[in-house]
Amino acid sequence: MLDINFIRQNPKIVSEKSKQKGYPVDVDKLLKIDEERRKLIEKVDNLRSKRKETAEKRDEKTGTKLKIELKEKEDKLEKLNEDFYKLIRTVPNIPEEDVLIGKDEGDNQVIKTFGKKPKFSFKVRDHLQLGIAEDLLDIERATKVSGSRFAYLKNEAAILEFALVKYALDVLSKEGFIPIIPPVIVNQNVIEGLGYPEYLSGEGYKIGDQYLIGTAEHSIVAMHMDETFKDSDLPRRYIGFSTSFRREAGSYGKDTRGIFRVHQFDKLEMVSFVKEEEDNRENEFLLSLQEKLFQSLEISYQVIKMCTAELGFPTARKYDIEAWIPSQEKYREVTSVSTTGDFQSRRLNIKYQTGIF
Repeated sequence: MLDINFIRQNPKIVSEKSKQKGYPVDVDKLLKIDEERRKLIEKVDNLRSKRKETAEKRDEKTGTKLKIELKEKEDKLEKLNEDFYKLIRTVPNIPEEDVLIGKDEGDNQVIKTFGKKPKFSFKVRDHLQLGIAEDLLDIERATKVSGSRFAYLKNEAAILEFALVKYALDVLSKEGFIPIIPPVIVNQNVIEGLGYPEYLSGEGYKIGDQYLIGTAEHSIVAMHMDETFKDSDLPRRYIGFSTSFRREAGSYGKDTRGIFRVHQFDKLEMVSFVKEEEDNRENEFLLSLQEKLFQSLEISYQVIKMCTAELGFPTARKYDIEAWIPSQEKYREVTSVSTTGDFQSRRLNIKYQTGIF
């Protein structure tokens, strides 16, 4: 979440930037509750001091009166604290200054292209046609077993996936990333802490009071919640491999052919914990590593810088890499990389401490 001091000093900026992202918030209401809360905290502290003094003087009559008044104020403060934390968690992360203001994906910015678009002397078949012809995909049986938007990946396609995973792990391990296979089920407080309201409202698969992860980020970032890093421990970088699950609740009718927008998929995820002043540089570093992988595989792609409306609740800046798909004759998103600044670390109580230990 945002620092309340920043919100106090920049209420108009927070309100405007929140609207630009599509998450309008009542900043005035938040600040009003914040002011009431601060005043009440001061009163509670004063009453506690007075009660301590009366206890030392053995003034039982005054002590009883103060005890009743203190209990009343503490109960009111508890309610104000609940209202305050509920409201401040509805405030999205604000975009970095270099992010363009936009209303939808049409306002995203192409900042780089790489490679020539391949040309063929024959009609190109798409992945589903090739997958069925070569016995690499089985959508029909997956639908019978699991429902729509599932698939069996078979034969050379299954081997290719593991080869690509191993290749990426080898490349990123040499860059200092720690390989990790995380849990795929997380508690609700983790999803709330990460800041994904859409995941709680239908995008995520819920199992009892827990959730299947939509990306390894969900469980890798949260593994350090309520912990404090030494500054010498940073940067801490992970490359996680996991199966991920998404309902794709808002995408019905889009990309339903083959294995685009499926409910279950395997994914590699880079996660970095860095010092506050290094987050923008790390964002660019992660993008460069993704480009390195695309270029080594000789995949034609373009890099898209997302506008404000396309960032999502916790994100301050985001890039997508879109690969050229010959059968569709268009670029399609394959990977993304973003920074959240200290937004998620505040919500998950992840800190770092400088100095001598």
